[in-house]
Amino acid sequence: MAEFVDQSQIHVKAGNGGAGCVSVRREAHVANGGPDGGDGGDGGSVWLVASNSQSSLIGFKDHPFRRAGDGAHGKGKSRHGSRGRDLEVQVPVGTVVKDSEGNTLADLSEVGARFLAGEGGRGGKGNSRFVSRSCRAPGFAEQGEIGEEFWLRLELKLIADVAIVGFPNAGKSTLISTISAAKPKVAPYPFTTLIPHLGVVRTNFDETSSSDFVIADIPGLIEGASEGKGLGLEFLRHIERARVLLYLCDLSPMDYENPNNRPSTQLEVLRKELKSFKAELVELPSITVGSKLDSALFDFSSEGLDLAVSSATGENISLLTNRLGELVESARKSQGTSPTQEVLYRIRPPEIEVIRRDDASFEIRGKAALRAVAISDFDAIGAKEYVAQQLKSIGVDLALQRAGARDGDYVYIGNFTFVYEQD
Repeated sequence: MAEFVDQSQIHVKAGNGGAGCVSVRREAHVANGGPDGGDGGDGGSVWLVASNSQSSLIGFKDHPFRRAGDGAHGKGKSRHGSRGRDLEVQVPVGTVVKDSEGNTLADLSEVGARFLAGEGGRGGKGNSRFVSRSCRAPGFAEQGEIGEEFWLRLELKLIADVAIVGFPNAGKSTLISTISAAKPKVAPYPFTTLIPHLGVVRTNFDETSSSDFVIADIPGLIEGASEGKGLGLEFLRHIERARVLLYLCDLSPMDYENPNNRPSTQLEVLRKELKSFKAELVELPSITVGSKLDSALFDFSSEGLDLAVSSATGENISLLTNRLGELVESARKSQGTSPTQEVLYRIRPPEIEVIRRDDASFEIRGKAALRAVAISDFDAIGAKEYVAQQLKSIGVDLALQRAGARDGDYVYIGNFTFVYEQD
């Protein structure tokens, strides 16, 4: 059986842009052919796409690296380089994307939802793009941009209509294996279930009406789960997307004389832990059910439960699935056909950022600034003038003035260095 992985890291590397070409048209019987260097192709981007074909993040556990294609370099005769191929990385529906600091970037909770994880670098312009009245034959071209590169964190939150929550050994795995085709491990000891399981349940309201819903078996919670005790904190997030909660309480606990094991006390602790983790969870539609009715030591109604079932004998199982089906249908109508997708956007760094160094020099950061100085030959005719004009047009001069730059200060942009002069 394949391992279930619900947390992983991914390293995305978008493709680099191709370099522009420096070329001059030279053909027999063609005088003054002029520059004809083609542009480089843009680098491919990396997209994360939510898909039902994936059920776990195990594919990223040992192979976290994903890279898109580079753009091709431009060529002579105005031949532009081809664009790098985009890479679409399929992730399970319900995947939350976070940056290395834990900030949420996207919540891919619907099939087909896409997130631009890494944007490809722009291709450089060929020398034919820099022809001007003062420079008829430019001998320089732009270099391609470097594609974005990030380490991202992926967290999977299962999407289920119903989540079963209960203490270890309360009978959750047995119940889900009874009402669906899911086959989790079942054994008479706590923490048998170490990973969530999903099952599909079909309910028949009458001879002409039926409905399907997805139910999740969440590994057992214990008191203090919201603080990290037991397995609860690791899997509590899988409950967040559920429409309906099924609180399952053991009617025949092993230490039944202990008042902390009474079904009513179990229910109280479960609700307390969910509220501590996320207060909205206790507001979800729910049903409270007693398990192991065939060997019950407590009366479910006197313990404040809605229903009691026996997975061993099948008693009240059909009643339970119909009640769940009704709750799910009602929740679907009030919430929509699918859970609301939370769409967030990655905050891009500023195009220009001035950093004052300890030695009183200045460093200019930002994609626009790096793009302005990314040319192939600074010694070529017109190259320095072009760079100066580009830096001024994107506001570098004004930004340095505001930062307190004075004549003679050194300014660094990537591998490019110049001495600042206000005029």
